[in-house]
Amino acid sequence: MAFVQVPKDLSRVKTKVAFNLTKRQLICFSIGAVIGVPTYLAIRKNIGNDLALLIMIILMMPFFFTAIFEKDGIPFEKYIKYVIRQKYIYPKVRLYKTENFYEFLNSNGKEVEVEIGDRKSPSKKATKKISSKSETIK
Repeated sequence: MAFVQVPKDLSRVKTKVAFNLTKRQLICFSIGAVIGVPTYLAIRKNIGNDLALLIMIILMMPFFFTAIFEKDGIPFEKYIKYVIRQKYIYPKVRLYKTENFYEFLNSNGKEVEVEIGDRKSPSKKATKKISSKSETIK
């Protein structure tokens, strides 16, 4: 009995429009053909078939690459946008900023007692008070 294996993740299945190609691939291939074929036909009489064919291939390759390339489910345009943003727009070194919880409590008008000490030597414990107008939190 014949059977067809169904993929478990159906989000990766792409709908095919024509010639077993997706809509995105059809658009990119069409743009490549609209640019490449007239260029080939226009310049082949002046520089010869071989060189005109190479120029046509070079002109069409970016569109074919854009249609085919997909990394981790992300199309080429989004992927290159992420790379440019990461390499050139965002800073290389990201600063780590923390929020001081005790300043937050102090700004709300509360007094906090905090025990500061070293875990290794319990005898070196100290107490730090952050005080304000109203009540004490322990």
